Amino acid sequence: MEYDTPVLIIGAGMSGMAFAIQLIRQYGLRSFEMVEKTSEFAGTWSSNSYPGCGCDVPSHFYSYSFALNPDWSRKFALQPEIKSYFEGLADEYHLKKHIIFGTSVLSARWEEHSGIWNVKLKDTRTHEVSERRCKILVSAVGALSVPKRCDIPGASHFQGKLFHTAEWDHSFDWKDKEVVVIGNGCSATQVVPVMSSGGRAVKRITQFARQAHWLAERPNPEYSTTFKRIMRWVPFAMRLYRAKLYWEKERDFEGFDVTTGSQIRKGWTKDAAEYILRNSPAQYQDFLVPNTEIGCKRRVNDTDYLACLHRDNVELVYRDPIKEIISTGVRTESGRIITADVIILGHGFETQKPLAPMEIIGKSGISINEHWDNVSDGSSSSYFGTCFSGFPNLFVMMGPNTLSGHLSVIYTSECQVNFSLRVIRPVLQAIGATRSVFISKTDIVEVSQDAEKRDINGVQKKAEKLVWSTGCSSWFIDPKTKRNTIMFPDWQFIFWVRSIFVRWEDFDMRQSTALAKSKAKAKGLGLLATMAFVVVGVGSGSYDESIIPLAIQLGLYQHAADIFEGLAPNNGDAKSVQRPEIAQSTETQQGRAQTEGNDYMYRFHSDVDPEKWVYHEGAEEIRLYAVTEYITFDSRLGISDWF
Repeated sequence: MEYDTPVLIIGAGMSGMAFAIQLIRQYGLRSFEMVEKTSEFAGTWSSNSYPGCGCDVPSHFYSYSFALNPDWSRKFALQPEIKSYFEGLADEYHLKKHIIFGTSVLSARWEEHSGIWNVKLKDTRTHEVSERRCKILVSAVGALSVPKRCDIPGASHFQGKLFHTAEWDHSFDWKDKEVVVIGNGCSATQVVPVMSSGGRAVKRITQFARQAHWLAERPNPEYSTTFKRIMRWVPFAMRLYRAKLYWEKERDFEGFDVTTGSQIRKGWTKDAAEYILRNSPAQYQDFLVPNTEIGCKRRVNDTDYLACLHRDNVELVYRDPIKEIISTGVRTESGRIITADVIILGHGFETQKPLAPMEIIGKSGISINEHWDNVSDGSSSSYFGTCFSGFPNLFVMMGPNTLSGHLSVIYTSECQVNFSLRVIRPVLQAIGATRSVFISKTDIVEVSQDAEKRDINGVQKKAEKLVWSTGCSSWFIDPKTKRNTIMFPDWQFIFWVRSIFVRWEDFDMRQSTALAKSKAKAKGLGLLATMAFVVVGVGSGSYDESIIPLAIQLGLYQHAADIFEGLAPNNGDAKSVQRPEIAQSTETQQGRAQTEGNDYMYRFHSDVDPEKWVYHEGAEEIRLYAVTEYITFDSRLGISDWF
């Protein structure tokens, strides 16, 4: 059962960092490892550094619940400030000592015998390939981490620069240049206003758009010094403000139901259409007001985009799409040639295969894509956006059906992290990665296929009733199967509740062959040592307490049934010792210890010969009580006093 690290986290963005930090905060675990393909923390806020890049969720809600920040400069923070927030947390929790930068994951293969993931890594600089073995594999690569490539004919012939907004070339100076932007989603509408204004303005920027997006008014005021002081020093002020922001965003979900939310959407549509018409040039208004249901796609915040369309150096093209890219620019369907020094791709990300380009191989050599073929007609799917049957000890952050059309992805990510940490606790205990008085026999945890299918079908049934499924072209929907693969079709507080109350009956908890062999060896040695103390302490008939060192405790629980069976051969029920329970009473009584600390005490009572020990009427199990430093065998009271 050789492995290099108990937990390997792929990705050092918001989800990967949250998982790592919570391993430290909740379990005190410092033996995990992280791999990151770039050279920095912060994930999407490191990769996306294009001009005007910022968040469309209020800053005070776009932050970890365990690391609130009173010093946000404005309501909607821009990329440099968000990146700085995550980098500060990486320093605070010393995550650099756990991470390997410049490393991508090629594949991960499950080994059933050992209960280990074998992960193949590639150094992005030297291209050297290596392997790491882990018990628990966490994919935190994100839902929007693989930019769409340019599929327009002739791209290789272009003599200027061509890059995606998520791979911005900072060596390019756009001042007085001719620029073509492809796309009109969130990133494109942030880039165009910045590049077309100020002292570094482009000579001309031509934006190509295929379909309109509903634009929402978004003032972005700066926070005053007084406001920041209130957030920092007034008790609960920051929590209350965060709760206010949450509710303002959460209540939008009410409008997503196709039937009951129709009146709400009519109000949204009226307000948004009036805003667009009031602020846009007349020649573009027939395009800018969408003919699709509002909410069908995530609304785009207006970051001065409508205002910039009035500028002489900005042109929006939507009736004459690009036919091909030529050496000097682009040629449209009508034959028009638009010259360009740079072509900027703002047309989105690959979203339908959330683990690509990694090759993930589970039990029986089944790949994740083959698994999806079997359970969801080839569409990406999962249990709670996190687990897959046939892929034990694998947890995916921001997996299928986890995003919302209205709330913060950090909220969702934290829910998934906390859910996963609850599920993997027995595994960490079994391999000794975290301190615990329990000797777990579980080092493999896997969601059942029935539970996974039930969850998948439930998600799709709910999604059919929501506005996302009304027919607009959206990256939420798999174009082949028409399934919703991205959005969680319920209130976000429901997602939170599910993350707290794990349905353990949905999981198969088992022991690997390798761990079973390891435990068998340890059991033999532990039983011999434990029996020696029992014979000396109880067999002597002494009324004194025999103190057993804490080290013996590690073997004691596992062998308790064997010990009791040996001491009470006349009682067949004596071997049915159950899981230890902490006493509810905190009072001290003779034969009973205070419930404090995390260690356990066993009390044996033998004012009669052990051969004559019997359970009193009504006794069903032996309860073990908590003490702080040692385990005692007390021989002064009857067994019935334990209950």
